Parts: sequence; structure tokens; C-alpha cells
Amino acid sequence: MAVVPYKDQNDDKKSQVATMFNNIADKYDFLNHFLSAGIDIIWRKKAVSLLAPEKPKQVLDIATGTADFAIETLRLNPDKIVGVDISEGMLAVGREKLIKKGLTNKIELKYGDSENLPFGDNTFDAITVAFGVRNFENLKKGLSEMNRVLKPGGTAVVLEFSKPRSFPMKQLYQFYFKNILPVVGKIVSKDNAAYTYLPESVQAFPDGKDFISIFEEVGFKNTKWHSLTFGISSIYTGKK
Repeated sequence: MAVVPYKDQNDDKKSQVATMFNNIADKYDFLNHFLSAGIDIIWRKKAVSLLAPEKPKQVLDIATGTADFAIETLRLNPDKIVGVDISEGMLAVGREKLIKKGLTNKIELKYGDSENLPFGDNTFDAITVAFGVRNFENLKKGLSEMNRVLKPGGTAVVLEFSKPRSFPMKQLYQFYFKNILPVVGKIVSKDNAAYTYLPESVQAFPDGKDFISIFEEVGFKNTKWHSLTFGISSIYTGKK
């Protein structure tokens, strides 16, 4: 059974995830940086640096949220970045951010379903997704869509939470994720489920070698797995 934010509702995972992010959109950036002590910013910079040798000109950022990853990717000097997300609330926050930073000519944000991307085959030089694949209703379908819209020779970069496996980080991580993060997240976001769903979805996600196997199954080649911060998160790369 798929892990969903609102267990008392009958909506599918995709609908529930969209509702959840709509509910927490105005607090999302603050909680992201606060609950990770800013390490998420370092992770994004590392993920973008892996794309630097490719010099991509057309970039797609899936599950773009409030556009933090898309904005970081501007360091690569692409011609255009398109960010897609299923949460209109997150996109609204992202659009305000782009207007304030004067970046609307470089980054376009639009509603888009990761499992049914509104783009033709072989469109983008690079695809990025940060902390989004864990929320896909159908992981294989979402990754297959990424492969479809990527140009031959293009690169996909996936940044996602993973599970530390070594003592004492494993124990510290589990305590923080299960006891501290949900309480703080609930108080700040006012959403009872959002930050309970986060550790549950991380626990259920096929990380590490398991993710690489699925990545390759849908057609990605030259795959690599980079473990970050004692295994708390990982970056996966693959080529079409």
C-alpha cells in the first residue's frame, strides 16, 4: 500500500500530495532550511555541480515546488529552465520568488504531472528533481517520463532523502525524524500530517542500490549514486 499523507481520506496519493503541499506552501521554504539546519542548500549546490560539465541549455526541473533547485541551476547558465509541479500553492510561492529576483525571463513555472509530462520526446538537455521522486504515485512511470523527454546523451539528476545505515547516525536520524521533525513541522505548518508523512515516505522509498536498479530498468545508463551527509540524502545521476 502506498504511503499517503492523509490516511483518513480515500483520495489517491497524487491528489493527497498536491493537497499537502498546497497546505504548507507558505511555510515550506522556512521549514526546509530550519529542519535541515541549512544542509539542504549544500545538497542542492552539490547536485547542480554534477551537471556543470554537461553545460545544459534546456533544463526541466520536476517537482520544482518553490523553485529553489531551479534557481540554483541558473549557475550553469542555461538558456531556459522549466519547472513543473502538481501543487498550485507551491508554484504560486515560486512565481513570487522569481518576480522578486527578476528571473521570470530565465525560469518558467507551470502545472505539470511528473507521470504525464506535457512535453515532447527528446526535449531537454538535463532533468533535475529534488526531494520529489519519493512523492511519485508510480515511481517507474515517473522515471520513464523523465527518460522520454530527455534528449539522447542528456543527464538526469535526482536528489532524494535516503536512510543512514551506520551507528550512531542511523539511530540519531530515526529519533529526529520520528520524534522531533513531525512535532516542529506540525506546529509551524499547521498541517498535522505533512511532517509525519515525510519520515514514513522516506522509510518506504527504495533508496541506494534499489533506486539505481529501477533507474536502469526504465532506460538510464551510466548511473551513479552519491551518498551525502552520512547517508541522510543521496544524489543519483543517469544518462539517456
